[in-house]
Amino acid sequence: MEYSTLGRTGLRVSRLSLGAMTFGAGSGIWGDIAGVDRDQAAGLVSMAVDRGVNLIDTADVYSQGRSEEVVGEVLGALGLDESRMLVATKVRLRTGPGQNDVGLGRSHIMRSVETSLKRLGRDHIDLLQLHDRDALVPLDETLRVMDDLVTQGKVRHIGVCNFSAADLERAFGITSRTDRVRVASNQVHYSLTCRDVEHEIMSVAAANHIGLMVWSPLAGGYLSGKYGQNGEAGGRRTKLDFPPVDIVRAEPIVAVLREVAGELAAMPAQVALAWLLAREQITSVIVGARAPAQLAANLDAQNFALTAEQLARLDKVSGTPVPFPHWMQRFHDRDRVPA
Repeated sequence: MEYSTLGRTGLRVSRLSLGAMTFGAGSGIWGDIAGVDRDQAAGLVSMAVDRGVNLIDTADVYSQGRSEEVVGEVLGALGLDESRMLVATKVRLRTGPGQNDVGLGRSHIMRSVETSLKRLGRDHIDLLQLHDRDALVPLDETLRVMDDLVTQGKVRHIGVCNFSAADLERAFGITSRTDRVRVASNQVHYSLTCRDVEHEIMSVAAANHIGLMVWSPLAGGYLSGKYGQNGEAGGRRTKLDFPPVDIVRAEPIVAVLREVAGELAAMPAQVALAWLLAREQITSVIVGARAPAQLAANLDAQNFALTAEQLARLDKVSGTPVPFPHWMQRFHDRDRVPA
């Protein structure tokens, strides 16, 4: 396993990290996304650790908090402290029916962090991430709360998710001017079907020493090749189209993935992950799984080195990055949160 430094924190994280969005169960979309119980999660975490993964990513909203609970139970049972497995979680989305059970105000952040710590069974969170912006709360106020949490020792480092280039610049300016703890990372959706981060976010992150973490690197499984015109039926994308995929643009990409996979004796998903790992700007790619074989295959992606010609073919077929993807607008509705 290769490792990268998270921003300029000095913290070393594995270039492939484990996503825990499938851990637990719940109603609404979590009935389609999640379903991995504690015993199954223990097997996945154990495999990830054996393969060198040292970061697991979850959120307070995943399976209505059950994901964090499973992560805490598994890490405790396996005896994995922060020296062997770092924990990243998130705050912002709705966690209850109350008026203040959502957002990035002081009340919700402080209460959510205390709840997350109890679920995780730890005295601190290694990386606390803002789960997108909150238009109703000034960013300065949110960053002040995050700085307080670091000062209190409840959080080690802070990150953000789905921040635009302008948001990153604003956050960097505020923390620089006020001498508060700086944003270490931005977790973004980046894949062969969604390359908009290359438009502005990537360069701004590099200029401000902000690491980039990737969620849904396989476009919700679409790049595995099991969906679309030539794919098989089944899987969660048949029930939940997230993240949205433009099939007209995606099908040629999957076709080239299959070609390259044949040349390397690999799987299309492994080639898609290898394409991301070939980008030095990426700090860590978050991979999720429901079964050990699926996780093992994803982790094996690090063993495939794409040639310059193969990278060029994938770059060409995936096209020019398009800024401001329409699906991001859903985050601007403060109360629209997965049930």
